[in-house]
This record gives sequence, C-alpha cells and structure tokens, in this order.
Amino acid sequence: QVQLVESGGGLVQAGGSLRLSCAASGRTFSSYDMGWFRQAPGKEREFVARINWSGGRTYYADSVKGRFTISRDNAKNTVYLQMNSLKPEDTAVYYCAADRHTTIATMSSTNVYDYWGQGTQVTVSS
Repeated sequence: QVQLVESGGGLVQAGGSLRLSCAASGRTFSSYDMGWFRQAPGKEREFVARINWSGGRTYYADSVKGRFTISRDNAKNTVYLQMNSLKPEDTAVYYCAADRHTTIATMSSTNVYDYWGQGTQVTVSS
C-alpha cells in the first residue's frame, strides 16, 4: 500500500514557476514508477510527466516539454515536478500517481496507476 500526498500548489502569474512535491509512505517507494497528471475544470485528467523507479528515465507530454521537469529522491520518498514558464492553460489540479508496471505504451493512461494523491491546485493568472 502506498499513500501519496501532494503539496506546493498555489497561485502564480504567467511566466512564473512552482515546484510540486509528492510525498509517499511505505518502504517500497523506490520500486514504483511515478507519474504526474492534471485535471482542469470540465476536462479529463491528462498525463503530464512520468519518471521510472530509478529516476533514470523521464517522459513528458508535448504541452509541457521543455518547461516542466520531473525528478525523484528515493531517500526522501518524494517525487517533484518543477514547473517553469507557466501559462494560464496550465491551471489545473495536479495529481501524483504510482505504479510498478508502467511501460512507454501505458504510462499516460490513468487506468494503469494503482495509487493516487488527493491533488493540489495550480492556478496561473494572465
């Protein structure tokens, strides 16, 4: 069982930066691939980024590539999402998720991930 708690959301002006954190419980955090997703009002939850269990491989949605960076610290049981050059269209609730068996083909699907956090709101003003 893994419990995930996101933090770091808030209100920021366009062009600004935020760093989200996702703290995980449990001793097996380092065996999980971790993903960040987001959901804007009236829209489906969408994939943002994913990092594999070791931190050696990262993947991004095209909409955030070059602006967002996902990283993890297995010693601290935490995954991060550094968000730079934020745009109003980045406004959403951001969720972290964990799963042991993601692949390149499945990592962007919400159905793959077994554990989810409660989400943290990010609002970008124009």
